[in-house]
Amino acid sequence: MTTKAQSRREWLIRAAKAAAAYPVLNMGITMVSCGGGGGGGNSGGGGSKGGGGYTGTDDQLMDDIQRAAFDFFWTEASSTTGQIRDRAPAVGGGTSTFSSIASTGFGLTALCIGDKRGYGASAQIKQRVITTLTFLANTMPNVNGFYYHFVDINTGARYNTNVELSDIDSALLFCGVLFARQYYNDPTIASLANTILHRVDWAWFLNGGTMYSMQWTPEAGFSPSRWDHYCELMMMYLFGLGSTTHAIPAASWAAWSRPPISYQGYNFVYGDSPLFVHQFSHAWFDFRNKTDSLGYNYFQNSIDATHAHKLFCLSLNSQFSDYSDNLWGITASDYNGGYTAWGGPPAKGPIDGTVVPCAAAGSLPFVFTDCIAVLRNIRSTYPNAWKRYGFVDSFNPLTNWYDTDVIGIDQGVSMLMCENQRTGLVWQVFNTAPEVQAGMQAAGFH
Repeated sequence: MTTKAQSRREWLIRAAKAAAAYPVLNMGITMVSCGGGGGGGNSGGGGSKGGGGYTGTDDQLMDDIQRAAFDFFWTEASSTTGQIRDRAPAVGGGTSTFSSIASTGFGLTALCIGDKRGYGASAQIKQRVITTLTFLANTMPNVNGFYYHFVDINTGARYNTNVELSDIDSALLFCGVLFARQYYNDPTIASLANTILHRVDWAWFLNGGTMYSMQWTPEAGFSPSRWDHYCELMMMYLFGLGSTTHAIPAASWAAWSRPPISYQGYNFVYGDSPLFVHQFSHAWFDFRNKTDSLGYNYFQNSIDATHAHKLFCLSLNSQFSDYSDNLWGITASDYNGGYTAWGGPPAKGPIDGTVVPCAAAGSLPFVFTDCIAVLRNIRSTYPNAWKRYGFVDSFNPLTNWYDTDVIGIDQGVSMLMCENQRTGLVWQVFNTAPEVQAGMQAAGFH
């Protein structure tokens, strides 16, 4: 954790700006994860190239990823509150009380996918969803409907006074709440979900402006930093635009900037952030074949960003010989020095040859052939990168370092994007919600 209250996005912005001033190999950022928390997972060991190779089909590999992720979200949760650990050992057996609302949001969706796919007993999964929603609706502290980023898994209390009230992490949680409501179409679940969603005062987080503040704390109030440029923020603005109780002005959608970048023939909107920013909103919102009122096609934008990121990784091959056509992908993750924001283009962070499996998994619907090739190669060639909960968060073939942890948000985006690639279920269910349709309409999507 950082030593002062600071949202994960503020930290990432500072990290990215700092990294820009350093050579690729000379910057270590180890404070706090993006949605994931500090600590853990940075002592590796064991493992080498080899193994008999993965013989399953691409669909079987995605199913393996999803089953393992479901196991994480089911096991690494409190059975009494439904809140889910921010991270856990990749082999299982987490004991931390450090829970992330973003992990819980991904987890609610993962539970529904698991119910659909028969990964567990349907009645038990549904009861876990009800338990989670009941706790969120009636017990867990909130301020104007928003929740603290990190909470105690057993009590729901703000983890400590460094933890901010987070609009972006609340939005990730609300995605899971809304998906569960739409998936089950059950009166009890709908009532609980509506209690959670209808009290969210999106206009309050604008703090008198047209763009959201990045955080609020009881001690300092609103952060002066704003969600003012393209990143994973689309979900927040669409929720606010589509709110039936506390809507924000339509002008807020156009208020944030969309900085362009060009890299090796690919032109796309870019927020000077790791690859996950092109994935998170897309995990739930269906942007396929749509443009907004400003003429942007964000799904194509993520396709181009993924292509560019692969080419960027390949351009580093002279420094890091492991990066190849079938082994690439860097996004905010663990590394052997802690947790960092890294990626490119342009290069940012302490890039050292580490590979982050969720970079490819989270982009499966964008560039399937290239991304599944990476995942097959990791599963086939690096057996120590696969544990009980699936791929470890990251590993470095050049130094034989393997992370010991998985992180909830990285598990989550991998599972959801596998399902969207396989069936489109998350998109189909989530986008039946009237609030989603209203938000997309207000943003001018057509």
